[in-house]
Amino acid sequence: MPPASSQRKRITVVIADDHPIVLAGLETLLRREPDINVIDRCADGVETFRAVTKHRPDVLILDLSMPRADGVTVLRQMSSERLPTRVVILAAVVDDDALVEAIRLGVRGIVLKEVAPRFLVDCIREVYAGRQWFEEVAVGEAMDKLVRREAAAKEISAVLSRREIEVVRAVAKGLRNREIAERLGIAEGTVKLHLHTIYMKLRVDGRTALVVKLNDKSFV
Repeated sequence: MPPASSQRKRITVVIADDHPIVLAGLETLLRREPDINVIDRCADGVETFRAVTKHRPDVLILDLSMPRADGVTVLRQMSSERLPTRVVILAAVVDDDALVEAIRLGVRGIVLKEVAPRFLVDCIREVYAGRQWFEEVAVGEAMDKLVRREAAAKEISAVLSRREIEVVRAVAKGLRNREIAERLGIAEGTVKLHLHTIYMKLRVDGRTALVVKLNDKSFV
């Protein structure tokens, strides 16, 4: 009978980065690990989603900035398809908004490219085991934004009706009254009435003040 260590399942990994040197370096690094099996490497978002759909790897190492489809788009597609692959973001720079969205979409790990390679390997193992690995320097502000966004959504949801929230979301997207009316299937005059009620409930004196309030609270 072979030793137990040889029977242990290897962690299947797909790596995605648009820089060939980084991609090659990641593959070389991970292939040295006896418990990690790199099954595909991708240079853009379209290739990445195709590879994850085909192979269903345990872990995807994902760069957020890629051509054809960025990392957030890939995450949304994976979420839509309910793919079970756990995702680790490998970030060169910290984009708080992108990280907020990535965390919201269920990313399990975030590692900066500037840290020692050993941390990425440890992160893969932790994420595969069902735990999380977030570099504090990378996600500190992003997590603060996520908390503020959730708090703002709860505050607004507590005082506005469902229809009023739909109007607020449309305003947040920059739609004018006529466009909001067409999208919601209501009269433009009804939109104006909803906005008047929204201004009163949120204690703002007009559309500009409403937009400022939404931006301050990162309401989406």
